Amino acid sequence: MQLQAHPYKKENHCDHYTHELIFKNLYIDTNQELIVYMPASCHVCKSEGFQALTRLVVSVNGRSIITSLNITDDGLLQDGEISLSKSAAKKLEVNEGDKLNVTHMDSLHSMSHVRAKLYGNTLDQQAYTEIIQDISGEKYSNIYLSSFVAACSGDNMNMDEIYFLTKAMVDTGNRMYWGKGVIADKHCIGGLPGNRTSMIVVPIIAALGITIPKTSSRAITSPAGTADTMEVLTNVNLTMEEMRKVVEKENGCIAWGGAMKLSPADDIIIKVEKALDVDSEGQMIASILSKKVAAGSTHCVIDIPVGATAKVRNMDAAVSLSLRLKEIADLIGLKVEMIFSDGNQPVGYGIGPSLEARDVLDVLQNKPSAPTDLKERAVRIASEIVQLVWNLPREGAHDLVIEKLKNGTAYKKLISICEAQGGFKEPQTAKYNFTIESETNGIITSVDNRKIARIAKLSGAPDSQEAGVDFLVQLKQKVEKGQPLFTICSNSPGELNYAFEYYKQNKQQILKLSYE
Repeated sequence: MQLQAHPYKKENHCDHYTHELIFKNLYIDTNQELIVYMPASCHVCKSEGFQALTRLVVSVNGRSIITSLNITDDGLLQDGEISLSKSAAKKLEVNEGDKLNVTHMDSLHSMSHVRAKLYGNTLDQQAYTEIIQDISGEKYSNIYLSSFVAACSGDNMNMDEIYFLTKAMVDTGNRMYWGKGVIADKHCIGGLPGNRTSMIVVPIIAALGITIPKTSSRAITSPAGTADTMEVLTNVNLTMEEMRKVVEKENGCIAWGGAMKLSPADDIIIKVEKALDVDSEGQMIASILSKKVAAGSTHCVIDIPVGATAKVRNMDAAVSLSLRLKEIADLIGLKVEMIFSDGNQPVGYGIGPSLEARDVLDVLQNKPSAPTDLKERAVRIASEIVQLVWNLPREGAHDLVIEKLKNGTAYKKLISICEAQGGFKEPQTAKYNFTIESETNGIITSVDNRKIARIAKLSGAPDSQEAGVDFLVQLKQKVEKGQPLFTICSNSPGELNYAFEYYKQNKQQILKLSYE
C-alpha cells in the first residue's frame, strides 16, 4: 500500500508542522485580546488536538502572532477556514482570502518561575528577565498573566525582586537616549478623576528651558488618561523619531507611550491588574520607574495623592510607598522627589477627555473660571521639578513657574507643542447633558472618586471624547436645595440614561452631606 503525503507543511526553522487555512474575516472585537477562531470540524484541530484556549502561533508572509484559540460550531466557519479577532487581524495585517499557517506554541519555561513564585519562593534576575521577555513577546495568555500578577501581589516581593523586575522591564523594551545631562519627568500615582496636571506642567517646564519628554498612558478603567486628554488637542501617536523631533524643537512633548513600546510588558500587565482590581506595590514601583528610565528621564517628581477612594488610602501606605520608590530609583540611577497631595475629591471640574482639556486650557490662559485646585497642583509639581533640577530654594522655583504661567508663555508653549505633534484643535462639547441638583441644604462631607469616575465612564468617556462629568462642587462646600452638583455629558441618550440610573442607585455614597 502506498502511503499518501502528509497534508502538513513543515517549516525549516523549527520542528513544528504548520497548516495553511484560508482567512475569513468575522469582524469580532475582543478589545486587545488576540484570538484565533477555527471550526470544530476543522481537520487541523482534530489532527493536532487543538482545544479551546490552546495557545497557537499564527503566521503569514513572515509575520507571526501568538493567539488563544476559540472553537466555533455554529457554521460561522467551514473546514479549511480560519478567522481572527479584529485586533489580531490588524496586528498580523491579513486580508480576506490570505493563507494563514497555524502551529503549536513552544512550552513556556518561564511559567516554572511563576509557579515557584505562587508557592512563595524568591526569584532572581534571570527568572524575572525570562518572564518579562515572554510577556513582552505576548506569549502569556490572560490566565498566565493573572497568575503572575497574583503571585506578585500584596507584599510578596522583596526589594531585590522589585529591582530585578524593574530592570527586566527596562531591558526588554525600547529606550530613549537624549544626549543631554538632565531630562525631567513627573508622575502621579493616580486614583483622582480630572487630575490632568501633566498638560500644564510640561509646557511650563519646557518654557523654562528644561527638557521634559512626557510619555503618558491611555485610560484602561478610568474616564481619561493624559494621552486621551492630550489627543483632544493634537496627535499623540508619535514614533520615537517623531517624538525626538518634537522635543528637539519645543523642549517637551506629551505623547502616548504605548506607541513607542517603552517597557511594553508593563502595558500588558497593567490591563490584567485593572481587570482583577489587584494592586501590587512591587509591580507598581517597577511599572513607574521602568517607564521613566526607558523614556530617558534623569529627574522625576512623583505625586502621591492620599485619600479614602484614591489609589493610596492613608499616609502610612503613602510613606511606605515613597521610601520603596526612592530606594529602587537610587539603584537604577533615577533622581526622584516625592510629594503627598489631597486625594479625597476630584481635581478640577471636568472628568473626561474634552472636559479635562478645557480645564487645562482655562488654567494656561489664566481665565477667572479656571479650576483653582488644578492650577495649584500643577504649580506645586512644576516648582518641585525646578527645585530638583536646578537646586533652587522653594520660593525662587515657585516664582519662576508662576511667571511662565501668568505671562502666557506656558500657554504658547502648549500650542507650539501641539502644532509640532500634528496641529492644535479646540475641545468640543457633548450633544446631551443632565444636571444633578442637591435635594437638600447641607455641607459636602465626602466624595467617592471611584463612583464619580464610574458615572463619567458610563456616559461614554473616554471613547467618546466629549462625554464625562462636569463636577461643580467641593468638599466642605455649603450647598442649597436645587443647587447644581454636577452635570453628566454624553453624545448618546442611552449612555446618558445609564449614567443617570447609576447615580440614582448610588447617590448616597457618591456625595455625602451633613444636613443643616
